[in-house]
Amino acid sequence: MANRKLIRPDLQEFKRDLSGRAVRRKQTPPEQTNAEEFYYLKQMAAKTPMVVVLQDGEELRGWIEWYDKGAIKLNRHGDPNLLLPKHSIRYMFKEEELRRGRRRRAAQEGRRPDSENGSTNGDEDPASGPEGAVDGDEA
Repeated sequence: MANRKLIRPDLQEFKRDLSGRAVRRKQTPPEQTNAEEFYYLKQMAAKTPMVVVLQDGEELRGWIEWYDKGAIKLNRHGDPNLLLPKHSIRYMFKEEELRRGRRRRAAQEGRRPDSENGSTNGDEDPASGPEGAVDGDEA
C-alpha cells in the first residue's frame, strides 16, 4: 500500500479568492415607495372628487384635503368634513370611475345612461367597486 499524503488547500489562497468575488446579497426593497404619497398629492392638488368605501361598505364622497401616515381628511359638499383612519378604509377610487363604469355597463347591456345623474335605470351594484380602485390597506 502506498503512503498517501493528504493535500489541503492553502487557507490564505482560499481567502483571497473569496475577497476577489465579493458575494453580494440581493438588497431588500425599500419599505416606503412613495407611491401612496404621490397618489394623494395628485388628488389633493386637483381636488379630485373621490369615493371612499369603508370596511362596513358605507360609501363616502368628497375630496382629499389632507393625509398623514394613519388618516385622511375628506371634505364633502353640504356635509361635515371627516377625518378617516386609514385602517377603516376598504378602498377608494375617483368618482369619475363610477360614472364611467355605469356608462360602460349600460353600453354592454344596450341601454343609455340617464344624462342627469349618470345612473343606468337603477341597476347598479354599489358593493362592487370599479376597476382601478386603490386599496386602503397599503399604508
